[in-house]
Amino acid sequence: MAGDIIRCEWAGSDELYQAYHDLEWGCPVHDDGRLFELLILEGMQAGLAWITILRKREGFRRAFDGFDLDTVIGYDEQKVEELMRDAGIIRNRLKINAAIHNAKLFRRIQEEYGSFDAFIWAYVDDTPIQNNRREMSEVPATTELSDRISRDLKKLGFKFVGSTIIYALMQSIGMVNDHVQDCFRHRELGGTSGENEQ
Repeated sequence: MAGDIIRCEWAGSDELYQAYHDLEWGCPVHDDGRLFELLILEGMQAGLAWITILRKREGFRRAFDGFDLDTVIGYDEQKVEELMRDAGIIRNRLKINAAIHNAKLFRRIQEEYGSFDAFIWAYVDDTPIQNNRREMSEVPATTELSDRISRDLKKLGFKFVGSTIIYALMQSIGMVNDHVQDCFRHRELGGTSGENEQ
């Protein structure tokens, strides 16, 4: 991309961040495989910078068998110990155990709703929320909707799904367009210069 392109401030000058910003962040995701991956990665990010996760993303994909749901559901204590020795990922036992635990609940939602996609996107009636922020300082860490989704997931037994994590997930899977108005991706993803939807 040319140097004169205006991006959200958080994309900075890091090429990995810029690529994620330009190609992924805010793009609607409806594939359950990718939704599962992002749910796990957002949980892994808790307390860390997202760039840390991006730099270890390929390590996570390798360590977690491409985020194949059936495989992750079958992980045992031996696999957990193996993951705890893997320098290519975030070696946090609580987060690793939560990922395996959440995989089982992810499957349960698929069985009940047909797909995790159908479950999560129903919260926005299958239509991305279009926000019109002028500056990144206007972007909240949580919203009433992320609070509600977080509560619902916790009731189902999910772990590492606090409201901040869920709002970050909503942004990453395109349920909400939080690119600032001046960013070239804002309009590409359906944004206008009108009022915020939330």
